[in-house]
Amino acid sequence: MTRKLAAILAACALLAGCYTVPETGRQAIILPIFDDVQMGAQAFADIRAKEKISTDPAANARIQRIGRRIAQAVGDRMPNAQWEFVVFDAPQTVNAFALPGGKVGVYTGLIDLASNDDEIAFVMGHEIAHVTSRHGAQRSTAAIGAAAGGILLDAATRDKQNHDLMLALYGVGAAGATLAYSRSHESEADFIGLRFVAYAGYDPRAAVTFWQKMAAKEKSGRVPELLSTHPSDERRIAALQAEMPNVLPIYEANKGRFQ
Repeated sequence: MTRKLAAILAACALLAGCYTVPETGRQAIILPIFDDVQMGAQAFADIRAKEKISTDPAANARIQRIGRRIAQAVGDRMPNAQWEFVVFDAPQTVNAFALPGGKVGVYTGLIDLASNDDEIAFVMGHEIAHVTSRHGAQRSTAAIGAAAGGILLDAATRDKQNHDLMLALYGVGAAGATLAYSRSHESEADFIGLRFVAYAGYDPRAAVTFWQKMAAKEKSGRVPELLSTHPSDERRIAALQAEMPNVLPIYEANKGRFQ
């Protein structure tokens, strides 16, 4: 059984492709079993069937306008995109999401919290950056690898006295690595999202003001960074501020394009 699993893993390793994130040059391994666009379209259809879609014409027009500008900035970084921007009526949900194929959802709670279009644009750009970077496929590939490693370890140590301890330590290590991996993706999406909004003519400084609001909102229920899928608010804000000298010139060069 162990030999068969090892052979399967070896075959997957040979078939796996190396994906390069366009804006950062970071390389990642992705198994060829993920059809991002098809999976994104199906997931979006499921969400639309379950969530309440907003009928507010002003909110819908606003998100369509912001979305079209970001889509132009993204360009061919999202191949085969059939852009669709939907507002979901959920005042308590301060969030947005993007799925492969150009499917983007924005919750009314986010629209209510944001002070201006620039803040909304940053959140949308951040979520779209997760897609152009193929973060979902990367995490799925890593999860499959971690699960397979656990099976191999279980089979290899089954007759050993400290079998359970080794499995427990492996589980803790794998969980910690998964969280760190997710935090790195969040930071990368911030880095890329800043550039998307700047190329779309939105002020990237809004990213800082938005996360300052989020930090104040989440102050009481904050999870320690090591146990979170996201960087701490303080680390995130500092990283965004450090990037401003690099993205403000992009914004200045593009802010008049859409007026």
